[in-house]
Amino acid sequence: MGSGRSNEELTHAGKKSREKKRRIKNQRKRLLALGVPENVVRKLNAKEVRQMLLRPLVTRKRWAAKA
Repeated sequence: MGSGRSNEELTHAGKKSREKKRRIKNQRKRLLALGVPENVVRKLNAKEVRQMLLRPLVTRKRWAAKA
């Protein structure tokens, strides 16, 4: 049997809002580096940004054709 402390030992800090902002900012920079125009990136929400970064080669190809 366990010592009864297992639940306490496995706890960890929750996600922080400043870390989320940092991640989103870096993801937006990655999209800009892939060739997505800045005015388009500004209009995207966080979920759309992540979706575009799932397949970076497809994203680069798509926006290179429009440029």
